[in-house]
Order: sequence, then structure tokens, then C-alpha cells
Amino acid sequence: MSKGVVKFFNETKGFGFIIDAESNKEYFVHVSGLVDKVKENDEVEFSLEEGRKGLNAVDVKLA
Repeated sequence: MSKGVVKFFNETKGFGFIIDAESNKEYFVHVSGLVDKVKENDEVEFSLEEGRKGLNAVDVKLA
């Protein structure tokens, strides 16, 4: 599991972005990939999965 911080999450549209704590890379997250409800600046743990446009954060839960 990777650790990171939620940079942005739009509940209405159901997606957002997480910044990886180690690599500082930004990953897309869709509401379908959430385990816990998240909001901006939450510390989270997540896995990465290949999506249509690159790597997506999945199994996202609060750290």
C-alpha cells in the first residue's frame, strides 16, 4: 500500500486526485475506488491499478 494525501476530491462528480507521499506523483481516484469517504487534505493509504488513462488509486482508505 502507498501512502498519500488527498489533493482534491469532488463528491458531486465522484472523483479527485491523491498525491503520493514518496514519489510526489499525482494519481486519479474515482469514487468506485474508495473504501472510506475522503475529503481534501485527508491522509490515505491506497493501491495503484492501471486505468484507461494511466495509473489510478484504488482501495483508498483513511490512514
